[in-house]
Amino acid sequence: MPEWVPLGDRAIRFPRPAVPARALVREIRTWPGVVDVVVAHEDVAAYFAGPPHVEAAWIAKLADLHELAEAPREHTIAARYTGEDLDAVATATGLSRDDVIAIHSGATYTVETIGFAPGFAYLTGLDPRLHVPRRAPPRPRVPARSLAIAAQYTAVYPFDSPGGWHLIGCVDTEMFGIHGALLQLGDRVRFKASGP
Repeated sequence: MPEWVPLGDRAIRFPRPAVPARALVREIRTWPGVVDVVVAHEDVAAYFAGPPHVEAAWIAKLADLHELAEAPREHTIAARYTGEDLDAVATATGLSRDDVIAIHSGATYTVETIGFAPGFAYLTGLDPRLHVPRRAPPRPRVPARSLAIAAQYTAVYPFDSPGGWHLIGCVDTEMFGIHGALLQLGDRVRFKASGP
C-alpha cells in the first residue's frame, strides 16, 4: 500500500502506526494545513484546509512517537449493571452475573478511538473473559447512556441510536452535550457499580 491514499480532495488516509492515539493527533496537527485528525482502529485520516501536501517522511516519523508527557485525564463513571443483555453475556461467557459486573467494573479502560457517532468512545482494556461478538441482528434503537460491550471493547452510547453491542448497564453521566464529548483520546475510564 502507498504511504497514503486520498480521501476526496482535502483529506488523506494511511495505516495507523502502533503508537498512542493522543501522540498521533498532536503530531499530525503540526503538519501544514491540517484542520482535523481522526484516529480509527487500523487507519488515520488527516483533513486539510486545502489540497493536502504530505511528505512520506512525516508519516514514517509517526512510528517513533511515544505517549505524551502529561498524564491522561481520568474519569470514574457510576454504572448500574441492569442491562437487558447481562444474563445473555453471563451465559455466553460461562460466568455469573456478579462475576460479569465485578470483572467489568474492576478494569481501567483507555479511550482508543472515537466514532461511529459523536462522543462514542471505543474503550480498550476489556477483560478477555468478557469478549463476545456483536449481536446479530443489531437493535434499531439503543437508549442513550447504555453501557455495552462487543468484541474487545466497551462503550457508552452517547444518545439514542441503532446499535449491535450487548447492553450490560447504563450510566447517568452525560457523554455528549453542548460542550462536546466527555471522553477524549487517551482518557482513562473506570466504571463504579452503583445501585439500581
